[in-house]
Parts: sequence; structure tokens; C-alpha cells
Amino acid sequence: MSIAKKRLVTGIKPTGDLTLGNYLGVVKPLVNFQKKFNQEYDLYVFIADLHALTKFQEPTLLKKRIKNIAALYLASGLEPSQVNLFVQSEVVQHTYLSYIMESNSYLGELNRMIQFKEQKKNNSSQNIRTSYYTYPLLMASDILLYDANVVPVGQDQKQHLELTRDLADRFNSLYGETFVIPEFLKMGHTIKSLTEPTKKMSKSFQLDPQNDKGCIFISEELKVIRQKIMRSVTDSDKKIYYDIEKKPGISNLLTIYSALKDLSMEETEKYFLNSSYQILKEKVSDVVVKTIDEIQKKFSFYNKNSILYEIFEKGAKNSSFIAEKK
Repeated sequence: MSIAKKRLVTGIKPTGDLTLGNYLGVVKPLVNFQKKFNQEYDLYVFIADLHALTKFQEPTLLKKRIKNIAALYLASGLEPSQVNLFVQSEVVQHTYLSYIMESNSYLGELNRMIQFKEQKKNNSSQNIRTSYYTYPLLMASDILLYDANVVPVGQDQKQHLELTRDLADRFNSLYGETFVIPEFLKMGHTIKSLTEPTKKMSKSFQLDPQNDKGCIFISEELKVIRQKIMRSVTDSDKKIYYDIEKKPGISNLLTIYSALKDLSMEETEKYFLNSSYQILKEKVSDVVVKTIDEIQKKFSFYNKNSILYEIFEKGAKNSSFIAEKK
């Protein structure tokens, strides 16, 4: 008698061009998870095109970015035969359940969402789309639709997962056991900007040319990537050790190196114990360039190959089958 697999659900928005932060924060950890837990978990990985619509997206560019994300996953080693990779809007049950979640939630809960409060603080209400306000409810639907057991969520999305758990618990109390209560799964690293190491490296930085120097894009020329790392902000201390408060720039470089080499921070600190900042930057540059060079070669194959659409179709079909039963 076979034991039913658990389920992991995760999504990524196709906004902005892909960065090293995306790779180390989401993609590489997911590939490692698949290799380690393939016999225990079914993976549902979607490109969150509906979530991207909280801001205007030029249609042609959005379509291109959807392909780019999928190609990055596959070029990074995600095994297509062992994952349900699909585009969110291709499974209509996401929006169906989202309305049910709207009817199962309260304004006070959404008003407490930190991301919305920050958006409201920085913008007039007239410039905030309604979908940004209800974003956490669609996210809850993305998760609950597949009875996800675990969800990899960054710190900035943790509050949304807590709301998801509350909504599932409330629905179950009112209507009977319907949804699995998902658990938070810590996965991946938070990579900071090379020029402002107290801020997250973001694909949205590309909208601001001044911030391009702090962001490493997967599609960039390798020599440009090396230049950015060699010019990254550090400090005047000259000692290499991890301290995110006192040495954010050095800590960021150590995080990048340890994540790409699959080393612990203790091992990484020991490796660079007697090194100069120059040596640290050179070593980080070498491993980043090597990794991105390998990805770029495979990325081009998947991005230009019709197999991508076949994978999307298969993933949407499998996901719809599960969603329809819910």
C-alpha cells in the first residue's frame, strides 16, 4: 500500500527581470528540495501572473517574463517530470476560491496587512488597485486549493500565510474539515543589494537605473556581473565575519558565497578568515559568474524550445484535476 505524498505549493510573480536574489531565495532551494524529498512530496509551482496585475503590466513583456521564470527553473535543474509547473491564470479555480475567501474574511484582517499599510503610506488610495488589497486572499486560495502541507514563504509574506491559516481554520469550523492547515517552510536566503546592503536585492530595482549597480540580473553579461561584485559596498574594518547589523555588505557577500557553494556560514567564515576584502570579492565573483554562465547556456535552450508550453499544459492539467476535486 503506497503512502500518499505531501504537497508543497509555491509561486513567483513575473515582474521585473530575474536576479541572483530570486535564484538563491526561491529557485535553487526548490531544486534542492525536489532532489532531496521527491519521494515524499508532490510539487506545485506556478507563475503568479494574476498577482502581477496589482500593477500595470505591458502584456507582451508579461508573457516574456512568464517564459523567463519557467526557463530559469528548468535551467537551474528543476526536473519537469517531477513537478507541476504551470501559469496561475490557466487554472481558473484560483479565482473561484479567491471569492470564497473574500466571503470568509473581514476588512479588519486585510487592513492589518503590513504590505498594504506600507503601500497606503507611500501612495494615495486612488493609486492603489483593489487587487493589491485583496492580494492575500488570492494567495490563500493558491495555497488552500491544493491542500498544501508546506509553503516556502519569505519573511515579507509570513503574515499572509498566517492569515491563510486563520481563514482555513475558520472555514473548517463553519463548514467541516475542508482545507489542510499549511505549515511555513523556511527555505532559501535573502540576498541584499550590492550598493545598499540593508535593502533586499529586488527585480523591481531595474525600474530605477540608479539601483542597477546593486542588482545582479541572470541575463546580464558576465563581465558586468563581475564588475558589480568587485565594486560592492563593504566597510573600513578589513575583518571578514558575518554580522548583518555591523557588516551588512560583507555579510551579504558571505551569504552569496555560502549559498552557491552549499556551505554553512561557519565554514565560509573559516575559509575567508585571513583573506582581504579584495580576495573575498574575487572569490564571490568567480562562483557567481560560473553559476550564472551555466544557467544562461541552459536557459537559452528552454526559453526558445516549445517544450516549455508542453510543460505548462501538463502542469495546468494536473493542477486543474486536483483543484476541481476541491
